[in-house]
Amino acid sequence: MSLDTEIFQVRTGAEPAVVDIGYRLATFLQGRGDGLLSVFVPHSTAGLAIMEVGTGSDRDLLQYLREGMSHDRYRWEHRHGARGHGADHIIPAFISPSLVIPVRGGALTLGTWQSVVLVDTNIGNPVRNVRLSFMAA
Repeated sequence: MSLDTEIFQVRTGAEPAVVDIGYRLATFLQGRGDGLLSVFVPHSTAGLAIMEVGTGSDRDLLQYLREGMSHDRYRWEHRHGARGHGADHIIPAFISPSLVIPVRGGALTLGTWQSVVLVDTNIGNPVRNVRLSFMAA
């Protein structure tokens, strides 16, 4: 069994963001065959998702998170950091910090409109690490 890994950084900026990281995954998988790709974000305020981007769905997700997880400072027990930062800490309970995706012929086996994205609502930490691990079949 062979396991190849890589860690790269994603700059999310000063606003909540949904960042397509598919191109980084595709680059990592070049020249590999069949197997499984594990994608992990070792942060307590970010997650990963497979979704359509570029048609407004990414903005819709951020709007949904804004409405459903108010950043009212007094709503959350967890209160350090920016106003309402406690909401950021429940993101991984709803948007997983890890994904495992089948790979065939060095390519992700995603649907036509699916992309892998990093979801980050924590404006206090604009740089995220993403760990990729490929296990060949």
